Formats: sequence, C-alpha cells, structure tokens
Amino acid sequence: MNRRTFVGALAGGLLTAPLVVQAQTATKTWRIGLLTSGSREGAGADVRVAPFSQGLRELGYIEGRNVVLETRYAEGRVERFPALAAELVVLKIDVLVAMSTPDALAAKRATSTIPIVMAAVGEPVEMKLVESLAHPGGNITGLSINAPQLAAERLDLLKQALPKLLRVTVLWNSANQGMQTRFQETQRGASVLGVSIHSVAIQSPDDFDPVFGAMVKDRPESLLILADTVTVANRQRAIEFAARNLVPAIYEVRAFVEDGGLVSYGIDMSDHYRRAAVYVDKILKGAKPADLPVEQPTKFELIINLKTAKALGLTIPPSLLQRADQVIE
Repeated sequence: MNRRTFVGALAGGLLTAPLVVQAQTATKTWRIGLLTSGSREGAGADVRVAPFSQGLRELGYIEGRNVVLETRYAEGRVERFPALAAELVVLKIDVLVAMSTPDALAAKRATSTIPIVMAAVGEPVEMKLVESLAHPGGNITGLSINAPQLAAERLDLLKQALPKLLRVTVLWNSANQGMQTRFQETQRGASVLGVSIHSVAIQSPDDFDPVFGAMVKDRPESLLILADTVTVANRQRAIEFAARNLVPAIYEVRAFVEDGGLVSYGIDMSDHYRRAAVYVDKILKGAKPADLPVEQPTKFELIINLKTAKALGLTIPPSLLQRADQVIE
C-alpha cells in the first residue's frame, strides 16, 4: 500500500468511525429483568409493570426495538422470588428491577454484580439493602416508600368518614420484614387519635379464607389493609369481603379503590414505578448504583369511591371530597 492509499484509507476510516459507533449504539438491545409479585392477568393482575414500561418508553426504550423486558410474576407467592431471581441472573440481564421488599431481598441474594433497582421498598437501610439513602454502596439503589406520617393521616381520614370510630382492624403480612415498621407506625398513629388497633396477620394467600371467616363472626368496625406483595395480589378477595359484610375499609394504594374499595390514601405508586425507569436509564448510561442516592416519596394521593360509599350507606364529608385527587362515581 503506497503512502497516498494509506492516508486515504486512514482518513476514510476516521470519517466513518463515528458512524460505525453510532450504528452499534443504535442497534444495542438492553435486557432488563423485572421481579414482581402479581399475576400477568386475572384478579391478582399486576399494577406495577405498566407504569414502569411507560417510564421506559418515555425515555426512549421500546420493547422489541432496543429493550427486552424479562418479567417474572410471583403470583402472590413470596417463596417464589429466590428461584425467579436466580432465573433472571442466568439470563445475563443488564439491570434487575425489584418492585417491593421481598423481591429486592431475593435479588440481592441472587447477585452482587448485576445492578439492582428497587421500585418501592420499605426501610431499605434497615433491611440492609443499602448502606444509606444518600450513599447506597454496592449494586443496589432506587426508591424507598418510607413515609411514616402517612399512617396517622390515613387513620385520621378514616375517622373523618366515621366520626364515631373507636376500633380499626389492621390486616397485614407479618412475614414481610418491611411491614413490621409500617404496622408499628399505624399503632403510634392510632394512639395519638385515641383509636384502638386490632391486628390480624396473614403470611400467605392461604390465610385469607380462615381470617375472613373469623371476621364474619365478629364483624370489624372498620378495616385497614396494609399494601404489600401478598395483600395487593389478593386485593379482590379483601374488597369482596368488605363489600359483602358492609365493612368500611381504607387502603394504602389506589388499585384497591379502582377495583371497588372505599378509600385509599398513600404514595402515588404509579409515579414510583415510572421513576424506577429513570434509575434504569442512568445505569444503562454508565452510572453506578452505589453513587445514585435512594429517592423518597414526594407525591401522595387520596382516592374515594362514591359508588362503594353509597353501597355501604356512608356519606363522605364534603371536606374529604374536595381534598380527593380522584372521586370514582
């Protein structure tokens, strides 16, 4: 090759190199693993995947074009998470997204190298998922659902709807470590408001029928259901029990009210799941989980189902209706 040919070839290579890099970047397909507690469809249909996918689309990640979403549904069975997490790790995914505390713990046990994004985890520091909210360390970051003030506010809303309220039955999953703190926050809020708490703990979907059977004999004055992997996946059973036995109930997430529950007050979880996509985007662009602070909730919502209120014979105070972010009629 003579000098002129060499220089021409070199110049041509330099000119085309950026185009080659751009083409390689454009054709890169990312593989994202997603662990979630619900079902693909049916009564326990998952409410997390859609907003997360929407968040990805808003950031330019389109399934079938530049991203493959490997979703694994636990069908409300916490014990399935370890095997599902291990299955995703074998697929050599680029990022693993865990939607709640049990799946985040399973993800952490499954890998210390693949970046993990928590979408909605309670007490991530206490659960030893991260070193601190400001400096997560390790391979995990994402969003926390720590908002202790909500427990008292939720009970206060219930008392506004039921002025003579004296006792609240709290249904919660005692097998979920992250729920212990939430239950304790509820107890503290109840003591401030002068309301007594009756704890009803479940640990798996199999516990609902016997628990509700016992409640029929001693109908609760009111019901509060703390949202987690098991309760959200089995929400239709709880909603039907409350409706059938005319029990006013308040929930932590809007999915219950959209499916026929009375009232929900809590974090805007759809926003949380969309925000998880932002973390995924940053990691795929080179950020390290250890350097991305854990985000805490900032958006809250009150949802009221007037149709359900009428069926229960309740009149919702105008002050609550005016405050509501959404009223379902």
